[in-house]
Amino acid sequence: MDLVADTGRAAAGRRTMAWLAGGLTAAATAAGGWLAPPDEVQGQAQRLMYLHVPAAWVAYAAFAVVLTASGAYLIGGDLRWDRFARAGAEIGAALTAVAIATGSLWGKLVWGAWWAWDPRLVSTVLLLLAYAGYLALRRSLAERTGARDGGDHRVARPAAVVGMASFLLVPVVHFSVVWWRSLHQQATVLAPQRPPIDPRMGVALLLAVAAATLAALCVLLYRVVRLERRLTPDTPADRAPARVG
Repeated sequence: MDLVADTGRAAAGRRTMAWLAGGLTAAATAAGGWLAPPDEVQGQAQRLMYLHVPAAWVAYAAFAVVLTASGAYLIGGDLRWDRFARAGAEIGAALTAVAIATGSLWGKLVWGAWWAWDPRLVSTVLLLLAYAGYLALRRSLAERTGARDGGDHRVARPAAVVGMASFLLVPVVHFSVVWWRSLHQQATVLAPQRPPIDPRMGVALLLAVAAATLAALCVLLYRVVRLERRLTPDTPADRAPARVG
């Protein structure tokens, strides 16, 4: 089923996904707020992990959507892919801002500072600026050419190139804690050589990531549908001149 189709069946599918996302969010909130214990060193401040980490990981996924959709557009020329790229960039930029904000609060509670010139922090800000620039480029091109953003190749082609190039920052952000000295700890869940995470923390984190992923997918589909509605050509009746008398 085409979940971005403007049909009743597709709308029902999107609503079902939204209800599932809401259920997962409730479960993740309960697990992260009550089931999982506080961290032995960081105390209650560690619970920000259940918002900070999903925001960062799903932002990566959203930027992967931009990369994939932009490549698909450049190969096939289908403007629907360009609309997916725009929606993915909007979601990814918003979630990156959430990750920076929650990370700053977490740092204040644990390190005693809102900001540090840490490789992970600096590279994440650069990532946000790159995709904010991508969205600004789209708007600038649309205003300069009179094109409709999401419905014109004059916007889609240069935006696709910038969207794909911006993804190069994602592995820089992710591996910054390995390549340079960083205040951030390295991978815990996916690092077998490190002490294992408490199972209750692991369950809460996985639920939070699943909830954030499904919620972001719902927003992505909804945004693409909205863009396609906005870009739908006027009907012949709408274009016909009005009659007098």
